[in-house]
Amino acid sequence: MEKPNLDQIQELLSQALQLPIEQIHPELAFGDYPQWDSMGHMEVMMLLEERYGVEVNADTIGALTSIPEICRYLEEHAKCVRAEGK
Repeated sequence: MEKPNLDQIQELLSQALQLPIEQIHPELAFGDYPQWDSMGHMEVMMLLEERYGVEVNADTIGALTSIPEICRYLEEHAKCVRAEGK
């Protein structure tokens, strides 16, 4: 299956953090917006798990704290991609 691309990751972050897509830039990281706090981060992790089969554990929670890190991880570990995630 096709690996997720940057646009798809930005859309996921927009949805998880309830921010307009225009505010989700490619270098976005944990803490850049008040919405990406610990609760927002768990929402990001849950969507990554749901859409891409990412195992949510202490290691992934601690490691996947920016769009570049999420993209790198998914490039290596994504198991599936759901169409539009809706």
